[in-house]
Amino acid sequence: MDPDTVKSTLSNLAFGNVMAAAARNYQKEVLANEKAQGSNPVNEEVDLDELMDDPELERLHADRIAALKREVEKREAFKRQGHGEYREVSEGDFLGEVTRSEKVICHFYHKEFYRCKIMDKHLKTLAPRHVDTKFIKVDAENAPFFVTKLAIKTLPCVVLFSKGIAMDRLVGFQDLGTKDDFTTNKLENVLVKKGMLSKKKKEEDEEDAEYQESIRRSVRSSENLDSDSD
Repeated sequence: MDPDTVKSTLSNLAFGNVMAAAARNYQKEVLANEKAQGSNPVNEEVDLDELMDDPELERLHADRIAALKREVEKREAFKRQGHGEYREVSEGDFLGEVTRSEKVICHFYHKEFYRCKIMDKHLKTLAPRHVDTKFIKVDAENAPFFVTKLAIKTLPCVVLFSKGIAMDRLVGFQDLGTKDDFTTNKLENVLVKKGMLSKKKKEEDEEDAEYQESIRRSVRSSENLDSDSD
C-alpha cells in the first residue's frame, strides 16, 4: 500500500472513531430522554449508520477538530515560554521565569537532600501533564538572595506563584502526609486544590488518552489488514 493510501486510510479510521463514539453517545442520550419521559424504549434501537451521516454529528466532529487545533496552538505557545518540562533555572533567571507566566511552581532544593530528590521525581512527572503551569527548580545554595527574600527555612520548599506573586507553598511533606511514599497523584490533587493545576485539564488528559488508544487500535487493525492482503 502506498504512503498516500495509508495516510488516507488512517485519517478515515480516525474520523470513523470520532463519529462512532459520537453516535453511541447520541444513542444513549436518546434512550435516556425516552426513559425520563416515561416512554418504553425496550427493543428500540437507533440506526448507527444513519447517525454516521447526520450533519449534526459532522458539525460536532468539526468542532472537536477545531478545539483540538486551538489546544495544540495554546500548548505550543506555553512551551515557547518554558512550560511542559521541569527545568532548573539560575538565580539570575529566576525573576523573569516567575513573572512571565501566570502560574509557576518552583522547587527550592538541595542536591544532597533525599526528600528533594523525591519531590523532583513527582514534579518531573507532572510538568508535561499540565502545560498551562510552569515547573522549575532552583538550587537553594546558589540562590541566597531569593531564599532570604522568600524566607525559605526548610527544604524541600515548593513555592507557588500566581502572576509573579508567591501565593502559597509546600514546606517539606507536611501537606502530603509527612511520609516519603506519597504518590504523584496525591501531590497533583494538593496542587489542584491550591489552584495551581487544572482539574478539568486532568480529566481531559484522561479522555484524550482513551481517544489516542482508540486511534492506535485502528492503526494496528489497518496494519493487520495490510499484512493479510500481502
